Amino acid sequence: MALGLAQRGFRGRITAISVSPEASDLPVGELERRLIELGFTEGAQVEILHEGLFGRDPIAVRVNDATVAIRRREAMAILVS
Repeated sequence: MALGLAQRGFRGRITAISVSPEASDLPVGELERRLIELGFTEGAQVEILHEGLFGRDPIAVRVNDATVAIRRREAMAILVS
């Protein structure tokens, strides 16, 4: 399942990062690099802490011990279980 589809309170583990061209305005390699730098690596534990008021975007995600805000369309590139 993509992290971008998960609801507030979801807890899981990252299984892969699969970036598609429509995931962001950034080049595919650049978005993947940025997600990895933020801690979204295979095996990392994630939890959705908060959703934005309008359109549930952006989302606040705890990745291991860090809290990061990302857009849902970028979170679609993060596969979790």
